[in-house]
Amino acid sequence: MKTVISTKEAPAAIGPYSQAIKVGGLVYTSGQIPIIPATGQFPEGGIKEQTRQSLTNVQSILKEAGVSMADVIKTTVFLADMNDFADMNAVYAEFFSEPYPARSAVAVKTLPKGALVEIEVIAEAK
Repeated sequence: MKTVISTKEAPAAIGPYSQAIKVGGLVYTSGQIPIIPATGQFPEGGIKEQTRQSLTNVQSILKEAGVSMADVIKTTVFLADMNDFADMNAVYAEFFSEPYPARSAVAVKTLPKGALVEIEVIAEAK
């Protein structure tokens, strides 16, 4: 049975999807772009600020699901420019500790609303 996860602490879904779905022992988040929930805007700055906000949004969704960043087993990072990888990675490292989740990072042509980064995760629900 799947359970919809939703919180006002992360941007509302802007289409026919859920912020996250919990099924069995896993939580799957939708990709999170760096929208500040209170303003609907991106944070000022560049890739570091956008990565921090995307991961904060992920963290808020996981909290609503009763799990934490320590429970994340897989991440996918979508970058508008692979030249931003090092700066994204520096901020990413602030949110995860060993054992690190598995990760894919890919460059894409464009992201919703012109975001520089979008991040989705899969976490273990205990």
